[in-house]
Amino acid sequence: MSLLDRLERIFGRFAVPNLSLYLVIGQVFVLLSALLGLLDLNAFVLVPELARQGEWWRLVTMIFLPPPPGMFGYVFVAFAWYMFFLMGGALEGYWGEFRYNLFVLTGYALTVAMAFITPYAPTTNLFIAGSVFLAFAWLNPDFEIAIFFILPVKIKWLALVTWIANAYYFSTGSWPLRLQILASVGNFLLFFSHDIVQTMRYRKRAMAASATRFAAASAGPEARHRCRVCGKTDLTNPEMDFRYCSKCAGDECYCPEHIFAHEHVPAKSEAAKK
Repeated sequence: MSLLDRLERIFGRFAVPNLSLYLVIGQVFVLLSALLGLLDLNAFVLVPELARQGEWWRLVTMIFLPPPPGMFGYVFVAFAWYMFFLMGGALEGYWGEFRYNLFVLTGYALTVAMAFITPYAPTTNLFIAGSVFLAFAWLNPDFEIAIFFILPVKIKWLALVTWIANAYYFSTGSWPLRLQILASVGNFLLFFSHDIVQTMRYRKRAMAASATRFAAASAGPEARHRCRVCGKTDLTNPEMDFRYCSKCAGDECYCPEHIFAHEHVPAKSEAAKK
């Protein structure tokens, strides 16, 4: 029994069903409250030093921070919620409630742990949602989404862009940003490293088999008859009538020139006597 199976047997009853739905509902409530002036979104951002000084709620409220509007405004926010709900629900259906809960919780724990390395830098839940996206894309690479309900794109290409962006920002960004990327990628690798290794092994075997088939095809068809003396074959000399010598041990083939002019191959017992 694997570690995940043992954990599920012990803690499975505490798993929250439809976790993605509750997270989206919480973020919608927070955003509406902020738009009405009832809440300050800055109070939801995790700043470890402020949490250490007594604002402990930031450790919890960070997960309910809504996505930033960006250049497309709240249309992008609604689209981000829709995609998170869709992908999170698919992962929960694939893994089960406990394992999906554990995936989100592990991403959250890694994000918070990395945030405390740079305690004065603000931290959001952006890369936690990013790890959910990468997990869904790994399991469903050919799934098509309509960006802003218009442009159909396979999700594997969006995941590739995300990996490239992570690599770029990791090499050029600040240390707080690098640590959040590490938390996101670390969460993904914890759950998919075995699948990645198995996929690489399968592709290696597939490439080796393809190389073998290509080499066989390049070499052309194999000769059926080959003269034991001169090496001529029915492929190099199709006009020749190749024959087998009844006095030679084994199936020894000869061309017309050498069928009567060759040294007979003795049996192993006779060769040993000589």
